[in-house]
Amino acid sequence: MPAAPRTAVDKALDLVEAVARASQPPRLVDLAEEVGLHRATAYRVLVDLVRRGWVLRAGDRYLPGTAVLQLSSSAARNSLGALARPVLAALSERTGMMVNLQVPEVDRSRVIDVVRPDRLAMISSLTGQALPVHRFAGPLALVAALSPADRVPYLRAAEESGYPLEGPDGLLADIEDAERTGFAVEYGRNEQPVASLARAVVTRPGAPVCALTLVGLGPDFGEARLPGLRERLREATEELARILAGPGTSEVTEVTEVPQATGATGATGATGQASPLPSSPSLTTSAPLPLSPSPDASPSPSTEGPA
Repeated sequence: MPAAPRTAVDKALDLVEAVARASQPPRLVDLAEEVGLHRATAYRVLVDLVRRGWVLRAGDRYLPGTAVLQLSSSAARNSLGALARPVLAALSERTGMMVNLQVPEVDRSRVIDVVRPDRLAMISSLTGQALPVHRFAGPLALVAALSPADRVPYLRAAEESGYPLEGPDGLLADIEDAERTGFAVEYGRNEQPVASLARAVVTRPGAPVCALTLVGLGPDFGEARLPGLRERLREATEELARILAGPGTSEVTEVTEVPQATGATGATGATGQASPLPSSPSLTTSAPLPLSPSPDASPSPSTEGPA
């Protein structure tokens, strides 16, 4: 059966996706070749995309536009929570653990959804909180999946807080171990009888989308049970990566539950603390535009649990 001809929408989305996934701002000739369009056709489509804010032109190169930046913040975060919720719920049921979903920010991660069983109601869910890499398993797993250059802001935040980077007990050793094994483990670093195990969800090397973290009491993570928890977490992160990989790779066709921000057990969604986006990025830059730093919303040591 011959493939259906590409519509105008197909061509526009092909170009937006090509701009978004490029490691360096591409030129017209690069984009036309990648998506298989005549250069003149690609140019006409890009003109409309620039006009609508989906693509930003800087000289002879193209970057994601303000519409993409806005979508990739609050809107995409809500969609991520909705798509991930069945995976979180299934993982929590299979392990008996609290499970949270975290996304990377400028120099820490933020918890955007949580499923917490009744037996762990005494552990703070940390929903909406921004977590530093040197104190929690979730951001540690995310940072371990980043390229060395992209780790710098997270390392700087840890160093400014007085946490050691070098040595056998330093943060760099923890990152190296998490990168080697694919898992980050945290045992009562905050002097609480709580432990956690995290793994990043990666759909493109060096660019983790989010992390799933199992949280429970210290005995839940004993040597006898830890291999099974790692396997359940690996299965869950791979399933979520498959769902997020795009059309044609997942059987998920609709979302039956949209997470809402609450403070109750099993609280879901962000709490309005997401990083603000610039309303009008400069058009003179020739490199991707950074998001504004996230507010320091680290939880109080007296109420937090590992994440």
